[in-house]
Amino acid sequence: MAASNDVTGARSPVAVFGAGSWGTALAALAARHGHPTVLWGRDAATAEAINQRHENERYLPGHALPDNLTGTTDMAEAVKGAGMLLVVVPSHAFAEVVRELAPLRPEGVGVAWATKGFEPGSGRFLHEVAGEVFGPGVPLAVVTGPSFAKEVVAGLPTALTVHSDDEAFAQQVADTLHGPAFRAYTGGDMLGAELGGAMKNVLAVATGVADGMDLGLNARAGLITRGLNEMLRLNHAIGGKAETLMGLAGLGDLALTCTGDLSRNRRLGLALGRGQSIEDAVREIGQVVESIQTADEVMRQAERHGIELPISQAVQSVLHGDITPEEGLRLLMSREQKPEYPHGLFD
Repeated sequence: MAASNDVTGARSPVAVFGAGSWGTALAALAARHGHPTVLWGRDAATAEAINQRHENERYLPGHALPDNLTGTTDMAEAVKGAGMLLVVVPSHAFAEVVRELAPLRPEGVGVAWATKGFEPGSGRFLHEVAGEVFGPGVPLAVVTGPSFAKEVVAGLPTALTVHSDDEAFAQQVADTLHGPAFRAYTGGDMLGAELGGAMKNVLAVATGVADGMDLGLNARAGLITRGLNEMLRLNHAIGGKAETLMGLAGLGDLALTCTGDLSRNRRLGLALGRGQSIEDAVREIGQVVESIQTADEVMRQAERHGIELPISQAVQSVLHGDITPEEGLRLLMSREQKPEYPHGLFD
């Protein structure tokens, strides 16, 4: 196993909720930075493996976890003494987990999350869900940016950003994660940060499909660039800040997810572009692929605000089986020629 048991001086405890690959990687990061860390998950076998063999054998096999990282299936046990709570579960489980967590949250302790996506069905942003569940006065933050769990747990250099309406809490979360191989920046635009983190998953399917169809690097670059334009226009319509999407939460995450084969959403696109069915592709990936649900929510947001998103719409149609990847390509390439920015960046 890759050894990584560096632990510096003791710091305030951290509780992480979600023992998948990303939750485990962030828990290991906090633990390596000296924070006694408890990782909560529903699977008893995973908790046992973390406690006895210091490894998440299901999601991050071969990576040694710090000795000051423990696993549990007891949420009440996880929050005891914690100075920060970090939720890292798929978007479809987010509301359920934060509702379980709310009555157990220690007084004065803030809640951050590294979940990307929308609440299924309602299409609400996750900060809206968390704000409703925890109520006013509870510090909330979103952790987002270009990152693959395997690289973080291996100690490879990574940069993320933490956005919150509470500047002090954003700094606390960033300080917890920041270290020799991990840069954590801060910002105050939760809306834009969450949109970027969700929407890039949809666009990663598009570039994956193009690469699966062997359409070339020109096509990939075009999709990334015009995809960023779709992100910026929707972000502007909902009230997010453009600079958020030009940073780690937008362009950074988009570039990584659209080009890196560790991305589940890109791998889904690759499989579809090569002619696989969506059912076979998801089964082969073996983990939650956020883009399937997120594409619907992105298009609902677009319709609500009267924004045209041709790439995202094509991805949604392909994911639903309404059109083939080849038909999606024809639709995009047959669109009317026009100026790149007819009325400015956001039109």
